[in-house]
Amino acid sequence: MIATRLVGGLGNQMFQYAAGFRLARHHGVPLRVDTSWFSSQEAQGSDTPRTYALGCFALTARPDRLAALRHSRWGRRAGLGRRVLRETSFAFDPSVLDAPDEVLLDGYWQSERYFADVAGPLRRELTFASPPTGRNAQLLAEIRSRPAVSVHVRRGDYVSSPATNDYHGTCSPAYYAAALEHVTAAVGDAHYYVFSDDPPWCKENLDLGVPTTYLDHNPPERGFEDLRLMAACRHHVLANSSFSWWGAWLEDEPSHVVVAPGTWFRDASIDTGDLLPRRWVRLR
Repeated sequence: MIATRLVGGLGNQMFQYAAGFRLARHHGVPLRVDTSWFSSQEAQGSDTPRTYALGCFALTARPDRLAALRHSRWGRRAGLGRRVLRETSFAFDPSVLDAPDEVLLDGYWQSERYFADVAGPLRRELTFASPPTGRNAQLLAEIRSRPAVSVHVRRGDYVSSPATNDYHGTCSPAYYAAALEHVTAAVGDAHYYVFSDDPPWCKENLDLGVPTTYLDHNPPERGFEDLRLMAACRHHVLANSSFSWWGAWLEDEPSHVVVAPGTWFRDASIDTGDLLPRRWVRLR
């Protein structure tokens, strides 16, 4: 059995699940999901409190707390707590692909290379558990009926928290202008859908000059509905956010155009060379 520790928001949890899913399939064993971080002091004291967010998907692995895993028959046999595989850097580590059975993965694992060889099964695993309703169902049908481009603007604690802003930064209007120019040149006429945790700021400051819909109807606890709509778009303009990373990856149309910021963190020493699939376009 493989266990994977979840931390952070929906996008981060998806990366952590994906790495565990791939390793569990490699060994032909079940996957367990450790959710103990969400009740920790670290999680409760963060600028953006987080909760387990993968319940929106029809996953085969079930969530559990580390304490329960440790006291299970498997946990005692594996010596869980000693056999922990911790991520040592942001760069892809190929040794993780051959990690032994009965380990707990502890890291972010933000690279497609950790699960590229199970991309098909993983996309089926990340199927939404329930159909959309109301406005979301209407928008989903609309997006599927036309050339649609998702544009993600990540603000929230990237702006409100000085420490988070110092680490992540935000994508500039100049980046979005360059991304729009690239997408328009590549795909021609399209309708653009702006997804953000700060829709009022986008409406006031991000005039794309093209047909645009600003989505503002899904509350934070229904963020997965935005992800579903984003993934239905044919082309994508990403923020420096794992949320829009997954919005583009789940869609996986071979002819799609994906534009991502070349600067993912303010700290240029962080190696992000493995973060973005090579088929995606990086812009500064």
